[in-house]
Amino acid sequence: MDQEYERRLLRQINHQNVPEDHLTKSGYATCSPVTVKSGDRFIPTRAGSNWSINFHYANENCWSPNQNQRSKDASADTGKDAVAYAALLRNELLGAGIETVPDPHTEDRRQAILTQDTHSLFRYTIHTKRVPFDSGNEVSPYSLSPLSNKSHKLLRSPRKPARKISKIPFKVLDAPELQDDFYLNLVDWSAGNLLSVGLGACVYLWSACTSQVTRLCDLSVDGDSVTSVCWNERGSLVAVGTHKGFVQIWDAAGGRKLTSMEGHSARVGALAWNGDQLSSGSRDRVILQRDVRTAPPAERRLQGHRQEVCGLKWSPDHQHLASGGNDNKLLVWNSSSLLPVQQYSEHLAAVKAIAWSPHQHGLLASGGGTADRCLRFWNTLTGQALQSTDTGSQVCNLAWSKHANELVSTHGYSQNQILVWKYPSLTQVAKLTGHSYRVLYLAVSPDGEAIVTGAGDETLRFWNVFSKTRCTKESKSVLNLFTRIR
Repeated sequence: MDQEYERRLLRQINHQNVPEDHLTKSGYATCSPVTVKSGDRFIPTRAGSNWSINFHYANENCWSPNQNQRSKDASADTGKDAVAYAALLRNELLGAGIETVPDPHTEDRRQAILTQDTHSLFRYTIHTKRVPFDSGNEVSPYSLSPLSNKSHKLLRSPRKPARKISKIPFKVLDAPELQDDFYLNLVDWSAGNLLSVGLGACVYLWSACTSQVTRLCDLSVDGDSVTSVCWNERGSLVAVGTHKGFVQIWDAAGGRKLTSMEGHSARVGALAWNGDQLSSGSRDRVILQRDVRTAPPAERRLQGHRQEVCGLKWSPDHQHLASGGNDNKLLVWNSSSLLPVQQYSEHLAAVKAIAWSPHQHGLLASGGGTADRCLRFWNTLTGQALQSTDTGSQVCNLAWSKHANELVSTHGYSQNQILVWKYPSLTQVAKLTGHSYRVLYLAVSPDGEAIVTGAGDETLRFWNVFSKTRCTKESKSVLNLFTRIR
């Protein structure tokens, strides 16, 4: 045997007998991650490498964030095409008999696929009778298409256009002196398409039809400031809560004050109309319910919160009032009792965001502050807690869509975003950003298509987030008459 070859062979044998930890310490193992022990030849093993995935990651890391975002948008747009192609393959290879394209965004798509009839790839069948092609089960013998009749129906099925929500506000207004205070409610939208905004000591009305701005009142002459505004259902009266604890009723058309009601010993941060009755919540922990038609107004005192009342909403059937407070409690009151009929204590922070569903009787949604960050849903008919989800940031406001089972939430610390949710799946339909401060104020347009948000950055931003599914294509919102963003 050649002496040189014998020395190489002995070195190879000794190398194989050395323990793995010794190799690592001595540096031999770092020469090659994986080696095959086959004589004096070095043969690397690449069985554990997935070059297609690694190549994709390498390219993705080299792209800019804008390119990554465009690629994600493109993949989202082609999602339904991929579902249609998968259904087509199931028809041709497995005989699934799918005739319509499932929606890739619905949560029960996976369940629908699992519940479909599953057939083995190889099976024996006996055809006893050929069905005529005009019965709808087979393709015409004169057709040149290799696809089955089910696949033809699949390809001809109507394709629902993908819903796209613009991530850019269609209008931005300056709102100087708009306070950055979580416990206030300074923006509301009337049925007459007037936006009321509390700025410092004044309340301004902005017409969505003409873009005209008028000053309704100025409380600086009394040394007071605005802490809440709320329109009645008809859009003729606007209630104004003040820092000194007064509640004023103003005639919007005439621009005059009708009455000023006392009763609170601290600021009034929450207001809610129920017909001709007005409920007001204050830092003094009391909720006052008064009929504005009588003088002096008849009054009911509701005491249940241990800290400031910062959220008030009446149910669509006008029978129950939901209140949220800085004591982390969500209370439900009826129209006759002086004590809450239900109390929910699951939130870990102040409850300002409250919204009753217009689509499901007794369904109530609420959101917690910075220490909680959760959206929670309640069945007030049974008193049971339903779904909940962690939004990742302070929940400031909630509002349901009038036309679809969706809702929008605005957030503060730390992301300052606006989220559109689909209920009951709680999947995010859209995420909107633009405010540089907490999005503390929210109101929905009277047609239910647009929302306006306000923040401590002293801007009001208008967004198109909801669609009128029951309206014709020609029917457009009055808000589309607005000019472009300044």
